[in-house]
Amino acid sequence: MNQHLSDSLEKKTVLVSGHFNVLHPGHLRLLRFAKECGDRLVVAVESDRLAGQAAHVKEQLRLEGVASNSYVDEAFLIDGPVTETIEKLRPHLVVKGREHEGRHNPEAKVLEKYGGRLLFSSGETVFSSLDLIRREFNEVSSTTIALPKEYMARNQITRERLTQICGRFKDLKVAVIGDLIIDEYITCQPLGMSQEDPTIVVTPIDTVRFLGGAGIVAAHAAGLGAKVDFISVSGADSARFFALEKLSEFMVRAQILEDSNRPTTLKQRYRSRGKSLLRVSHLHQGAISAELQQQIHGAIELALENANLLVFSDFNYGCLPQSLVEKITKVARAHRVLIAADSQSSSQLGDISRFTGMDLITPTEREARIATHNHEDGLVILAERLREQACAKNVLIKMGEEGLLLHTRAVGEGHAHADIMTDQVPALNSNVKDVAGAGDSLLIVSAMTLASGANIWESACLGSLAAAIQVGRVGNKPLRIDELVQAI
Repeated sequence: MNQHLSDSLEKKTVLVSGHFNVLHPGHLRLLRFAKECGDRLVVAVESDRLAGQAAHVKEQLRLEGVASNSYVDEAFLIDGPVTETIEKLRPHLVVKGREHEGRHNPEAKVLEKYGGRLLFSSGETVFSSLDLIRREFNEVSSTTIALPKEYMARNQITRERLTQICGRFKDLKVAVIGDLIIDEYITCQPLGMSQEDPTIVVTPIDTVRFLGGAGIVAAHAAGLGAKVDFISVSGADSARFFALEKLSEFMVRAQILEDSNRPTTLKQRYRSRGKSLLRVSHLHQGAISAELQQQIHGAIELALENANLLVFSDFNYGCLPQSLVEKITKVARAHRVLIAADSQSSSQLGDISRFTGMDLITPTEREARIATHNHEDGLVILAERLREQACAKNVLIKMGEEGLLLHTRAVGEGHAHADIMTDQVPALNSNVKDVAGAGDSLLIVSAMTLASGANIWESACLGSLAAAIQVGRVGNKPLRIDELVQAI
């Protein structure tokens, strides 16, 4: 057996051919089936001459349509019999639609010469198109978002004022430091219930990856117009390169230090029909080495020289040991940089109060109670105890569908309610699709609002609006300034 044939068979190349005027659901089922049969799917698209009257769309457009499908690894035009392509390519399998079974198939004779196989299938009835699968990741609607009119009236906030604040974001220089995470959404088709035990059985259909953790916080800031430095740690793996590529695409200046002793944190979400079935996290929670801490300290010192805002985005996966947090905070104070922090404890334990002296902290109610060991008092007392314990100027407690509780040490001079220390912003989106990333968007927009010279009341309003945008779509995508202005 020659080397070309050996390589081809090892890679399990699958060939499909046809004229493909429009990629209708039948085509997509066939391509999906063919892709599952091997490692590499190659599609031969018949030229206009070869297809004849069957070609209703120009060959180049037909080729582009096939090549853009994610199941297809390679697509090319052919201007002669498909048997010639088979003899040259020598695929492991040739897949044809079920309607060709029982007919004369010239491919069979060529395949028989070298041990290839001809397979007939029209694919299974699953999703008709990847466009349908991914629609929930692309659909964004602002029609279910409502501004908190009573809150705005109570605090003398106008739409014009909020728009004006957004216009200042482009003048900010922001430094973000924290745990890098990759969020992976695996869309599944339900197959039914296992007969051996009461377990739901699914098959994966599609996978989409997003930048997450502190990385998306940095990307949000860049999408809103700021100049952003992002500093973090990753493993020496493919997730690292995905993150670097995305950060570059999002115009974030990133310094991702490599730690070969840990994987890049990967959080997988298995979903079916718009619902999450299971979450799987691949991570290492130990603190980074002293050497890496020293490198991060040096990098953040340079980033803070002309910065307006420092954001700690902590997920308690080891990127921000306490001693490093204290050193970085000291540098930021020396440069008179506004500091905000979030320390998430969704599936792990953290302590937001370890970030002392912050201008803004944004815990959930659960995170606030964990930090203060207070599981009995009301929200206002809880917020004040956390504020005192963390020596924070402003506290925004995230309460999910109940909205946001704002608690502050002081209010700007001349404010209409200078004696009011607490207020609430209701949840602003009535159609929640995915809560992942809501806290990240609230953190960065609230912090950037304060760094732009606005007060905490305006900060809470814009931060809540950013969270409303984020929960209205599936997956972590960077906020854009036009989205925020449109929502206003």
